[in-house]
Amino acid sequence: MKSCEVNFDGLVGPTHNYGGLSYGNVASQSNSQQSSNPKEAALQGLAKMKALMDMGFVQGVLAPQERPDVGALRSLGFSGTDAQVIKQAAKQAMPLLVASCSASSMWVANAATVSPSADTADGRVHFTAANLNCKYHRSIEHPTTSRVLGAMFADQKHFAHHAALPAVAQFGDEGAANHTRFCRDYGEAGVEFFVFGRSAFDTRYPAPQKYPARQTLEASQAVARLHGLSDDGVVYAQQNPSVIDQGVFHNDVIAVGNGEALFYHEDAFLDTEQMLAELSTKLAKRGGQFKAICVPRSQVSVEDAVRSYLFNSQLLSRADGSMLLIVPQECQNNERVWQYLQTLTSSGGLIREVKVFDLKQSMQNGGGPACLRLRVALNETELAAVNPGVIMTAPLYGSLTQWVEKHYRDRMTENDLADPQLLLECRTALDELTQILKLGAVYPFQIN
Repeated sequence: MKSCEVNFDGLVGPTHNYGGLSYGNVASQSNSQQSSNPKEAALQGLAKMKALMDMGFVQGVLAPQERPDVGALRSLGFSGTDAQVIKQAAKQAMPLLVASCSASSMWVANAATVSPSADTADGRVHFTAANLNCKYHRSIEHPTTSRVLGAMFADQKHFAHHAALPAVAQFGDEGAANHTRFCRDYGEAGVEFFVFGRSAFDTRYPAPQKYPARQTLEASQAVARLHGLSDDGVVYAQQNPSVIDQGVFHNDVIAVGNGEALFYHEDAFLDTEQMLAELSTKLAKRGGQFKAICVPRSQVSVEDAVRSYLFNSQLLSRADGSMLLIVPQECQNNERVWQYLQTLTSSGGLIREVKVFDLKQSMQNGGGPACLRLRVALNETELAAVNPGVIMTAPLYGSLTQWVEKHYRDRMTENDLADPQLLLECRTALDELTQILKLGAVYPFQIN
């Protein structure tokens, strides 16, 4: 049975703003308080989705969240009508209002961890929503994320959904941003690769000193158990603490994998040789031939990798067996990174082509091409069971573009977040979106 990997990209929400909320994310912090353009951000994301669809890749879309999150503000003691809650928060605790308005759910690499049916004990595709408990503005996402994923992958014969892990530091889970999968073919059993920043209980593992390590070993192990993964199909690796302290807050800022290949920076991991050997051995037992593509620090520094988001790219398999790398425009703007990429693609190796996309609105808030997509490997039967309303087509692209043009503002500042009208605009837009994507009632304002 033929299988493929579908990229479900996050649709940027109407409240996209630069709140500088993500400590440890250099781009997020450095662009704090600048004026954003939600309309441009959403259109840039849609343009990437359509481009990949036009190249022949199966492309999906994942809906944004309701913002501001008035329910979250009420749970923190603000009361009255929705408008009064927003006004109180703006007056008494503006940082909480900014957090409740974050459009960070656009980065759906953090939405969940996904294991395909070829790897799981019960032969279903498993989803575990990420608790994202390291940052308050992201920790409020998983209830809606779970409902949206449940509406997209509803058939219980093929799909299994797990609630987020306990929302405590020991089980900090950042989803697919710290997870990838290696396989000979998407429909065959593979090796799932979990990358963690620290251990909550084992002091043998070093931790970063400046920025938080968001993913714990214990969270990764719990997800593997929930998904019914066998030990011979799992590899755990620790991120290098020193690169976390340089702004590598997720593994997908310093490495990306696909098929049988891992494209990574020389300084990405601890115990790299041991990890590569384990990946190679376990993948070989499943019929694959592991290929490691190491980017030397002498050619691309960690600083340049973080600034350009070279590794926050999409590595896509093409029919001829080669791979295509989707990178943000910032890679082309960085002389050292671009020179490296020209050398890489002309060397005759696995990665033969690089395509550049303008994702400036997302990049300025700390998310590149890889942050914007959740990968789901599906066989033909499973793909047919996915809600068809979320699979990108030319008509859907047209409908979503018109929807953005109709509902989104082209400028957003912190002061705009205090406007109660913004909540009404967001709810009106999302109510229409659920009809376009055939999701049903998934938002709090539709349910309560």
